[in-house]
Amino acid sequence: MKFENTRLFAEQLDQNDPLISYREKFHYPINENGNEVLYLCGNSLGLQPKSVRFFVEKELAVWEKEGVLGQHGRWEKYHERLIDSSARLVGANPSEVVVMNALTVNLHFLLISFYQPTSTRNKIMIEKGAFPSDQYAVESQIKLHGLDPKKCLIELTPKEGEKTLQTENILQAIEDNSGELATILLGGVNYYTGQAFDMKTLTEAGQKVGAFVGFDLAHAAGNLVLELHDWNVDFAAWCTYKYLCAGPGAPSGIFIHENHHDWNGQRLAGWWGQNKQTRFEMGPNFDPIQTAEGWQISNSPVMGMAPLLASMEIFEEVGMPAIREKIDRLTGFLDFLITENLPQVSIITPKDRGCQLSLVFPGGRSVFDSLSKNGVICDWREPDVIRIAPHPLFNTFSEIFQFIEILKKSQ
Repeated sequence: MKFENTRLFAEQLDQNDPLISYREKFHYPINENGNEVLYLCGNSLGLQPKSVRFFVEKELAVWEKEGVLGQHGRWEKYHERLIDSSARLVGANPSEVVVMNALTVNLHFLLISFYQPTSTRNKIMIEKGAFPSDQYAVESQIKLHGLDPKKCLIELTPKEGEKTLQTENILQAIEDNSGELATILLGGVNYYTGQAFDMKTLTEAGQKVGAFVGFDLAHAAGNLVLELHDWNVDFAAWCTYKYLCAGPGAPSGIFIHENHHDWNGQRLAGWWGQNKQTRFEMGPNFDPIQTAEGWQISNSPVMGMAPLLASMEIFEEVGMPAIREKIDRLTGFLDFLITENLPQVSIITPKDRGCQLSLVFPGGRSVFDSLSKNGVICDWREPDVIRIAPHPLFNTFSEIFQFIEILKKSQ
């Protein structure tokens, strides 16, 4: 699409946007003057779907009227209502996904299984500058095995003078460490730069040298079209409070390829992963469900899952192909306007990306503070990045144009 640097063009894009009506399905924050803010922070916390209250109040009513009786036949199967939609979201079979816990908790659970170091194959590969929680999790898992992170952690670093990783450099690093790699854990999209990785190619390369390959999809789920099953990814986890708009602290999802469902290796076990036919017999022997559900520990946080049901209903209605098409246009328009109007701004996000653009320019922190004072909600990430992430379901092209006008005045 050929973009134009005018407000009229932005308005025309909105008029022709097949997803424009979905904005009305979300609550939009307002400032102290009663005006809507300019919300460009869907990569940090998505806005609340208006249907959330109905879904939550429905479960509150069941609890109020039925007490523990709500558990039987309803809440004990509540997580199952999210399986099919989650599978479609990440390109998986239903048996390969389940919603549970929080993201870093799930990464720990998955690494217990998929990081099994030996005397020779004991290294984990991550990108340098991964989200800190991933770094902490990986280092602590290495220490759990009595190993030294300084010796067993490989951090991928961009080439000198570059801000992002090149696929060929990652492939070379995999080859260079082929005999020592136990596990590769990368972000589907890097939280800082916004770079989307070639998960299919990297999975194939990692498995070729004998490593397990997994992804933190915190910034990819609801942002990229994913095909985890077909890409043969071993494991993955994602949060649901960013692009998926399920609310603060919403539960995480996991993916475990069906190749591993007869797992006989290490895992953390709990009663909710027990064979459903014998779970309530309260026997002493763990017989795991032969799906991703077998990695569950505890019963479902129903009040946390209810908002996710509300948001997934919207994602199911729209579908990821249409969402992805809007992302390409919306973020493409943002990229175009920055390039046209603000040559001093450096966009460090490559063309392989999702919603987010990461911006670097002189005096970035003061510019961010000025944006905040002028009603723009985005976020600042140390040391020098302003992240802008228009969301395809509630942001408009006119808002993108408005943001650029505010940004020009904030220099």
